[in-house]
Amino acid sequence: MNESQLGDDRSGATSPDNSVKNDKKKKFNIPKIFSSKRRGRGGSDDDFASSECDTISADLEKKIASRNKDFLEASSYIRRSFMERKESGGLLEGLNLSNFECSMASMTEIRDFRIFVATWNVGGRTPNSDMNLEDFLLMEHSADIYVCGFQEIVPLNAGNILVSEDNEPAAKWLALINQALNKPHLSSINSTPDSGNDLKNSNTNVSKESKSPTNAHIFDKPVLKVLNKNFRAGSSLLKTCNCPADSTSGENRRKNTVQDLANELDLGSRYNIGELVSLSDMFPLCSIEEMNYRLIASKQMVGLFLSVWARKELVPYIAHVRVCSVGRGIMKRLGNKGCIAVSISLHQTSFCFVCSHLASGEKEGDEIKRNADVSEILKGIQFPIICKTPNHLAPEKIIEHENCEYCSRVIWLGDLNYRVALSYETTKSLLEDNNWDTLLEKDQLNMEREAGRVFDGFKEGRILFAPTYKYSQNSDSYAGENGKSKKKRRTPAWCDRILWRGSGIDQLSYIRGETRFSDHRPVSSLFSVEVQVKRKHDTRFRKGYSCGVRRFEYDACIPRRHSFYDY
Repeated sequence: MNESQLGDDRSGATSPDNSVKNDKKKKFNIPKIFSSKRRGRGGSDDDFASSECDTISADLEKKIASRNKDFLEASSYIRRSFMERKESGGLLEGLNLSNFECSMASMTEIRDFRIFVATWNVGGRTPNSDMNLEDFLLMEHSADIYVCGFQEIVPLNAGNILVSEDNEPAAKWLALINQALNKPHLSSINSTPDSGNDLKNSNTNVSKESKSPTNAHIFDKPVLKVLNKNFRAGSSLLKTCNCPADSTSGENRRKNTVQDLANELDLGSRYNIGELVSLSDMFPLCSIEEMNYRLIASKQMVGLFLSVWARKELVPYIAHVRVCSVGRGIMKRLGNKGCIAVSISLHQTSFCFVCSHLASGEKEGDEIKRNADVSEILKGIQFPIICKTPNHLAPEKIIEHENCEYCSRVIWLGDLNYRVALSYETTKSLLEDNNWDTLLEKDQLNMEREAGRVFDGFKEGRILFAPTYKYSQNSDSYAGENGKSKKKRRTPAWCDRILWRGSGIDQLSYIRGETRFSDHRPVSSLFSVEVQVKRKHDTRFRKGYSCGVRRFEYDACIPRRHSFYDY
């Protein structure tokens, strides 16, 4: 650009006659700069700028109009999508915190746990202190949770039903269960880590002690009070020494511990310190670290008794422990018949364990009474609300344990008292031929369930064992087989049963025990259950990731800044 051209531009800029043209030049200064080379070739600058600006303005208006149309259409789509999300409760589909293609990972995962369940009608008999329940609890196949239900732990007489409840037998059964569950600790008390023979001798010594006169004091009420206090999870526990048994300092600390406990419970006048130490050696006062299993809940109602134990590692993950009972005995109210139910939650899954003793009798029509007991139990069990949150998930009824948002399971055990709808002679003949399939076809519980009159939705494993009732005392023969007395004769039947309801339950075994302690044989089952466990997530947002899976659709709808540089 030469000096004459610059002079013309300056003079044009200060001339009043060209003020209107200068305003147009300011509005379209950028296009005019781009056309400066053409002006150098000659021709009228004003005419050229005017035609060029008109062309650009027309193109720009078309572009803007097209963009506005796209934006309005997109706005309609966004409004419609928003209304759909609002109608669906505000849920955003496809929310993803890690990538654009995969849905958000589940907040829980499934883990398998084992639950051992056992039921036993002990016929009103009190156990001896040397009874071993390891076979009863199948300790070689250790489970994560143990559920032990008993019926008739006390004689069902008027004194126990109407006057006062004798809780001493329940405490004895707890002591024996604890001894069996925590035996790995018991057997290692008097042994050193490098002495296998000493371990074997220790077991022999314990066996001998169980027959000694000192062992007679183990079931005294004050001692049982001490033992049972130590079983329960969360109780105040006494600390014991970890030193070897032959350590003088360890023995002194142990004596001091037992002496302090005896003074607290006023036992010093009845026992000398040596006897108490001997008792504590047999049923040691363990700390949480030393005990493999902890008592989660226990409840007695006359002859019914239910206890739930869990592996110590699971105790921090167990909550909502609630207990409820319903009496269905005399006047359909008292506790000589009925049920005890315990509800707990393990991680994110709730469990309900129901131990029942239903109406007895083998007359025609007695099964209707048992059906009524089950119906009233389902109606009558009402677990207390212990959650402080308004929208609590802990079930309040038995059936709710499978219908609520909680993933849940129900296991029903006990002396259900359903009989075989055949005569004694026919039943005996079929038993002699081991024709159990024909007997099970006439089993009242099976017939009532198939007809839909009881235990709707419950399942039971295949029965591959002989009838569990009624046996002669301390014998493998059914009552009445010897022909001496028909008064006590009962048609053999599978009275003792275990059923379950809910998904995620796999029965691994369903067997009976062979102890002759009572006129019933114990029945046990091992379950593998699925439990929902919370995942551990890194909740921090990571750079470069978005929550919107379909982001590219929304980006196209966002209006952009218009610039002449785009054209």
